[in-house]
Amino acid sequence: MSDGPGSPLMPTYPPPPVTFVRGRGTELWDVEGRRYLDFLSGLGVTALGHAHPAVAEAVATQARTLVHVSNLFGTEVGPEVARTLDRLLGGGGQVFFSNSGAEANECAIKLARKWGGRGRHTVVSAYGSFHGRTLATLHATGQPAKHEAFQPLPEGFRHVAWCDLDALEAAIDPGVAAVLLEPVQGEGGVQPATAEYFQGVRRLCDERGLLMMVDEVQTGLGRTGRWFAFEHFDVRPDVVTLAKALGNGVPIGACWARAEVAAAFRPGDHGSTFGGQPLAASAARAVLATMEAEDVPRRAAATGARLAEALGQVPGVRLVRGLGLLLAAELVERPAAEVTAGALERGLVVNAVTSTAVRLAPPLLVSEAEVDEALEILAEVLR
Repeated sequence: MSDGPGSPLMPTYPPPPVTFVRGRGTELWDVEGRRYLDFLSGLGVTALGHAHPAVAEAVATQARTLVHVSNLFGTEVGPEVARTLDRLLGGGGQVFFSNSGAEANECAIKLARKWGGRGRHTVVSAYGSFHGRTLATLHATGQPAKHEAFQPLPEGFRHVAWCDLDALEAAIDPGVAAVLLEPVQGEGGVQPATAEYFQGVRRLCDERGLLMMVDEVQTGLGRTGRWFAFEHFDVRPDVVTLAKALGNGVPIGACWARAEVAAAFRPGDHGSTFGGQPLAASAARAVLATMEAEDVPRRAAATGARLAEALGQVPGVRLVRGLGLLLAAELVERPAAEVTAGALERGLVVNAVTSTAVRLAPPLLVSEAEVDEALEILAEVLR
């Protein structure tokens, strides 16, 4: 991120309040050797914590073996990771690997257009959503203020009110190919969908012959107390996108689709030079193996319930919303940015997800003692 005037980095981020140099589990240390508790996980990325030994060993071993050959040739690790993801998603699908969540969503959007055919390409998403910062995923993102500086954006996107089935139905016309939704709007303030809404979307997509595409970039792989957040709502999507937790910090994304939908792509329709290369895929393989061994959905559900209950009792917190270990504390009167700055000064990393809400997304292996320490810091700040 930019360090301000004279920085060699483009000014796309504000100057950093802290520079971190080392991490272990839920802990981080800055350049001055000060310790912090990380209850943001790099925006939901380091789901197994920092420097997890299984992931570090997998990356080191692969770096000494084979890092990259491009997708002109086969490698062994990527297909293994794809099979694991397909199994966790219920089977019957295929995977495209990318390098980020935005690229995974870009793949989903292109797949919807190819599947829908010429003239049937519109993707409907929700206000308050966040799907990425490429031109297409930026337009899919339901935050018009983010669009203005980059107009004209690619056409073929439409936005409707969040959790409003009637609004969605009214927006569907013969040009619509797909609906793209997050099960929990993370950047929109940690706003979970309801089972009634997601089940209604599934029915609408079936009735109108549309793809139901679910963005699990932030919520996938145990974060919400299930392997995938859509499982809370008893639906099965046609397309699912993943990233963040999949590499535990090593850049990798994935777009899964039912095999009959994935068949719309032919060789040459889509690609990525780095997507699924052995280094990132080896990290993902180690991540998935560790997550299954640790049963991270169960741990996230139990720890998340405990954290949410205790957080709701902190004076200054009006309500807590979210699923598992993706939570937002809505504050009574204090600006969220002020609270997150105060927490950072006391050694706790969280972020202001809206002007009035603080987001907490600790590693899924966070300990009870670390939860108690974080709660004590937040209570002190709010006092």
